[in-house]
Amino acid sequence: MNELVWIFISALLVNNFVLAYFLGLCPFLGVSGRLDTAFRLGLATLFVMLITAFCAWLLNTYVLIYAPYLRLISFIVVIASTVQFIEMVIKRVSPGLFRALGIFLPLITTNCAILGLAIFATNKGYGLAEGMIYALGAGLGFTLALVLMAGLREEAELAPVPRLLRGTAINLIIAGILSMAFMGFAGLFSAA
Repeated sequence: MNELVWIFISALLVNNFVLAYFLGLCPFLGVSGRLDTAFRLGLATLFVMLITAFCAWLLNTYVLIYAPYLRLISFIVVIASTVQFIEMVIKRVSPGLFRALGIFLPLITTNCAILGLAIFATNKGYGLAEGMIYALGAGLGFTLALVLMAGLREEAELAPVPRLLRGTAINLIIAGILSMAFMGFAGLFSAA
């Protein structure tokens, strides 16, 4: 049980996919303009990560032991089909959210954080429970990074930022400071 807590905390804070590994930067910078949109995309990404972790474990345990050379392409197929399913559900349930996410919803398919999750969990030799906890921590860490960035961007819009730093420049500065802040978690947790 203690190991599962370490896996979760590690994926959530210490080895945050966005702020430590720099995976998933496209939605991090592109969708983090509004807090509600960032939160919802984070939840959609979390769902895709959980499904991907389960499917990666399933494939690695029962299929890819006979054809390991199909590992990467099978992960990509699982991710693409899961995102298509989520896109159809969101379009049906919440058309406003579907329009707000725009092009970034289909881009979850090419989000390297999700593919990285499948590859990292496989390379670390995680079983089903460890893989699902890892996906939960990584997905919540991704959502946390998006929400933090969105909140800070909304505050920066209201702040008297010099004209030279407005827009992309201040967003990249905020992202860098967030990344440095999350690097501080590495010293707090040594066994991850």
